[in-house]
Amino acid sequence: MAVPKSAVLLTLLLMPCLGFSQENQNQDVQPEYALSQYPSDSAEAWLSKMAAAVKSLNYSISFVVLKPGVDSQPYLWRHGIDENGIEMEQLNLLNGPGREVVRIGHKVSYFEPNVPPYSLQSNTVNGPFPTELLYQPESLFESYEFVLVGRSRISGRAAQQIRVISKDKSRFGLNLWLDQESGLLLKMNLVNLEGQPLEQIQVTAIEITEKPNAFFARIEQPMLPDILVMRSQSESPARWQLNYLPTGMRISKQDIHRLPMTGELVDYILLTDGLVDVSIYLQPLPNAKASQDLIGRHESNTILTRQVGDVSVTVVGKIPAATADAILKSIQFVQ
Repeated sequence: MAVPKSAVLLTLLLMPCLGFSQENQNQDVQPEYALSQYPSDSAEAWLSKMAAAVKSLNYSISFVVLKPGVDSQPYLWRHGIDENGIEMEQLNLLNGPGREVVRIGHKVSYFEPNVPPYSLQSNTVNGPFPTELLYQPESLFESYEFVLVGRSRISGRAAQQIRVISKDKSRFGLNLWLDQESGLLLKMNLVNLEGQPLEQIQVTAIEITEKPNAFFARIEQPMLPDILVMRSQSESPARWQLNYLPTGMRISKQDIHRLPMTGELVDYILLTDGLVDVSIYLQPLPNAKASQDLIGRHESNTILTRQVGDVSVTVVGKIPAATADAILKSIQFVQ
């Protein structure tokens, strides 16, 4: 079924979490490698190896993101450690007007079309790969099982495959392929509950070097934009509560948004398990009449809209329709 225009508009206006988890965008992530606590042939040990490699190696990686209904998105991802042990990172979207993110230590600078450059304080760069999977895979063990599958060949390199399965079958799964030599992620497929692919990230070229890429030496750090000081937002009193959450999922944000185009106020709830985000929007409808449920997809996201009394509720996320329905049904108004 086609996605309703109203749901698509709401989704595009308020889309901080249509990808993988963005919860750590302005937070520090402290990786825990702890290889010794897992058997060397376990999925957990492989994930620890990946987390250590992502933080400690000098590499340049080209990869492509494939999503249904949109053109492929090619990226260049560079990472390096300078002579003082400071991490440096670049993520560059290569098609279209482009979008580039540069990180030097805890300063992340964003360069986007039609937006003045700005910097935020963080020790990670958010991109198509889930941040917590790369840096804190152990935080996902409550929600997902990680199973070694076998070895194959990706981009000309030997790779170890790992299957990621939602413990309560309420979320889609992942298939990961890690470089056997370095542990870096070479391929990631998002799959539905039947194992059919929904999205794919495929590394096309990878280079691991002794020294950082020459790109980082050309960065004039004093010229990078200053770090924005984010004003703390006061918590709005919760007017809704959820009586069902998938295993390991939690409420990470709950506030009131004003739609930029209409000025209308909507209640907003952000759920996350560290790998997947789910957005919930609740919009009052004066003099509303009962309407039919609207369900559809935008790229790999399920979009479910239902009228509850005089409120329109929309659930958006990379989750099965049944999970979106269970979350929506559990919403209860708090007097």
